[in-house]
Amino acid sequence: MRVAITGASGLVGAALSGLLREEGHEPVALSRRPEPAALANADAVVHLAGEPVAQRWSEEVKRKIRESRIEGTRHLVQVLQSLDRKPRVLVSASAIGYYGHRGGEILSETAKPGEGFLPETSVAWEREARRAEELGIRVVCVRIGIVLSKEGGALAKMLPPFKMGVGGRLGDGRQWMSWIHVRDLVRLMVWAIEREDVPGTLNGTAPESVTNAQFTRVLGAVLRRPALFPVPEFALKLLFGEMARVLLESQRVKPEAAESKGFQFEFPALEPALRDLLNRP
Repeated sequence: MRVAITGASGLVGAALSGLLREEGHEPVALSRRPEPAALANADAVVHLAGEPVAQRWSEEVKRKIRESRIEGTRHLVQVLQSLDRKPRVLVSASAIGYYGHRGGEILSETAKPGEGFLPETSVAWEREARRAEELGIRVVCVRIGIVLSKEGGALAKMLPPFKMGVGGRLGDGRQWMSWIHVRDLVRLMVWAIEREDVPGTLNGTAPESVTNAQFTRVLGAVLRRPALFPVPEFALKLLFGEMARVLLESQRVKPEAAESKGFQFEFPALEPALRDLLNRP
């Protein structure tokens, strides 16, 4: 199967390309604004491209985050519309930011969106992807949680202070973190491509959500380092500005749709996932 991927050089895109090759498929890297020729013979499309959220937000950065997702997805669907031979399925990234700050509420795929910049961006992002359904293309939006990978992302940013013994919780640590091992995420995407009966929205998170305090305790234990140095809320706001809210907001997301269809996570619990990624048996 020929699978065209936007954002193929990113953390998830590179892992997805590797898994597709393992399974005998042909991944094809696309630019952020692909031309019709690049998609002409694709059996499936995975749309991952977008401006990184994990940076200090300014109005210009927020504009880039929003436009890269909404305008980028709109352009992709317009290109798909122009094709004589259309792919069977579009798997489009979304984010658990869709749900906004929800405390300890358990969030399945049927939960309503939250309020604010990220929820509003995610709703519009998914709306653009679903326009491909009008072309007869099956669409699956994957609301991705915190992706754990040794190659980069959130875990890579956490490791230096923890290895030095000065890691700790963020704020009061009570916010829920919904994470996923990168291999499970890309396995979920390939599964969504291959299974015709997969529903149109999947939560891309592991079954076991944890609080930030629990996450830091487990990470410290796996690394055999203390996790005694919390980062206060005001310091996060000084470092990251408005984006600090993303680190402090709580989302307890469950992958109910995937589990109900029989998807098996290799790493459903946090400690085995971290031990695998950090080579700590």
